[in-house]
Amino acid sequence: MKIQKSAEDYLETILILYNRQGSVHAIDIANELAFSKPSVSVAMKNLRENGYISVSKNNEISLTESGRAIAETIYERHTLLSTWLVALGVSPETAAEDACRMEHVISTESFEAIKRHAKKASKGV
Repeated sequence: MKIQKSAEDYLETILILYNRQGSVHAIDIANELAFSKPSVSVAMKNLRENGYISVSKNNEISLTESGRAIAETIYERHTLLSTWLVALGVSPETAAEDACRMEHVISTESFEAIKRHAKKASKGV
């Protein structure tokens, strides 16, 4: 399930927007990411052709099962990594920026180890 960082970012954004407002259109993505509508349209076409999203007749964008799996993985990584960095004393802004970069390159093995450690630490073990 290896896709480009930009595609992961789009899928994560679709998930976040859907959770926030219940429906997603290309203009919502463009506004959220401060990208042009044509750039978002090209990306949505690629995501649709690769089976990560579907687009309804009223242009509502939905994640497919495979798209949702990627989006949830990236979102979980971002959330945990940024929270973890803030707990280590990093400013929230820097933590969010660093988590954005780290979420795409960290191995599953390393992320799972961090997740286990964070879980233990939150329980005071």
